[in-house]
Amino acid sequence: MIKVLVLGQWYGLTDKALEREISDKISFMNFLGFPEKAPDSSTIWLFKERLIKTAKYDLLWEEINRQLDAFGLVVRNGSIQDATFITADPGHARSDKPRGDEAKTRRSREGTWTKKGTKSSFGYKLHSKVDREFGLIRDLETTTASLHDSRVDLSEEGEVVYRDKGYFGVEAKGYSATMDRSTRGHPLSIQDEMRNQRIAKKRAPGERHYAVIKRVFRAAHVMVTTIARVHVKMIFTAIAFNLLQLRTLKKRMCLAPTSIHAN
Repeated sequence: MIKVLVLGQWYGLTDKALEREISDKISFMNFLGFPEKAPDSSTIWLFKERLIKTAKYDLLWEEINRQLDAFGLVVRNGSIQDATFITADPGHARSDKPRGDEAKTRRSREGTWTKKGTKSSFGYKLHSKVDREFGLIRDLETTTASLHDSRVDLSEEGEVVYRDKGYFGVEAKGYSATMDRSTRGHPLSIQDEMRNQRIAKKRAPGERHYAVIKRVFRAAHVMVTTIARVHVKMIFTAIAFNLLQLRTLKKRMCLAPTSIHAN
């Protein structure tokens, strides 16, 4: 079932489409070990719900990170934290109308509105931390879209974390390499501008995984209706990205063959 969900995220498939493709494509069947009975869409949905109720997705993510460390891909040169919007269907109600548990439509129950510049977005926000050296996602969190980026700190003690101006003025558990921002009466000095340029250059690789997640895996928009369900989807999207990145690292660094084990 873990492999089934990874396939779903690799190819951006709904549960219904995933059921159809598993029964139709030999490559999918081969990846799953040619099971005697392929799971249908209801089984796939119920499995994800069970992951949420038991919180086993946390154990799964810990195991993925353990396997990455086993390859020697530990974080050594700092990490990059950033966030991106994951949109959802707002329906036709006013933006300020709360969404209750009694909702029976596909409109998200826990998504919120937010505005960046002149563009308004409804849904959720994916916060992620990426290893600067290897480009692997090492931590993530899912929140509503209206929560400010700076409210989520994914850094660890002793770790250098590179962040943009949205995190200005907010301390991190690790060493904060955060871009400076001008404030009223305190414009940026030349030294501040030069420091921002250095941090921006080191932060640049932190945008690649968002491009892959949204354009390749088609995970920029979700049809699920709660934060927990979106979070499970984002975890498997992150796993799918890391497996793709491992293939690149394998060619570049002669890593041993990768595998994901699920008990």
